[in-house]
Amino acid sequence: MKNVIFIAPPSSGKGTQSEKLVEIGYKHISTGDMLREEIAKGSEIGLKINEIITAGHLVDDEIVFRLIKAKLQNNKEPFILDGFPRTLNQAKMLDELFKELNIQNYEVIYLDISLEEALKRALGRLTCSCGASYNMYYENLKPKTNNICDKCGKELMKRTDDNEESFKIRFNTFLENIDPIKEYYKEKNKMHIVDTSMKLDMITEKIKEILK
Repeated sequence: MKNVIFIAPPSSGKGTQSEKLVEIGYKHISTGDMLREEIAKGSEIGLKINEIITAGHLVDDEIVFRLIKAKLQNNKEPFILDGFPRTLNQAKMLDELFKELNIQNYEVIYLDISLEEALKRALGRLTCSCGASYNMYYENLKPKTNNICDKCGKELMKRTDDNEESFKIRFNTFLENIDPIKEYYKEKNKMHIVDTSMKLDMITEKIKEILK
C-alpha cells in the first residue's frame, strides 16, 4: 500500500480519515499527537511546545522533525503522516529524510476546508484520553451522555488550543505557507486535493482511490 502525507488546515478531518485508513492496515503518525505526548510528559521541551501551540504559532521545524524521524526509522508498516509538512522548508527536510530511509511510494493529499467549517469543528471538539473524539455541534458525533466517552466512560476534555482566537491564527498561518508546498508536490506528481464538503464516507472512498 502507498504511504500517505496529509497536508490540510486544522480541523479538516485528517484524524478522522487517518482512523479509516488505520482500519485497513496503516500506521498513523500524527505530529499533533506527538507534540501533545511531549506536553503531557511535562518535560522542558514539552513546556516549550505548549507555550508555542497555545499562542497559535508553529512549533520549530527541528523539534517536529526529530520526533518524526524517530517514528519512521523503525517503522515497517505503510504509514500516514498527519500534520507535516506545514512549510516548504519542512517539505524539503522530509524529502531528504525519505531519501535517507529509501521511502518512495507515497502520495500527498490536501483536505480542502473553509475557515467557517473548520472553526465549527474545532470549537465543538471533545476528546478522551482513550483516543476517542466527539463534537457537540454535530448530532452524529455527540456522545450519548453529555461530556462522557461512549467507549470507556471517562470524562471528555477540550484541547487547550481549541479557542477561536488561537484557532484563527493557526488556520491563517497554515494558509500563508501552503501554496509553495502544493506546488512543490505538484512538480513531483504527488499532489491530490480532496473536497471535505462531501459526506464522510465519500471522502474516505476518494482517498482510497488515490492510494490504490
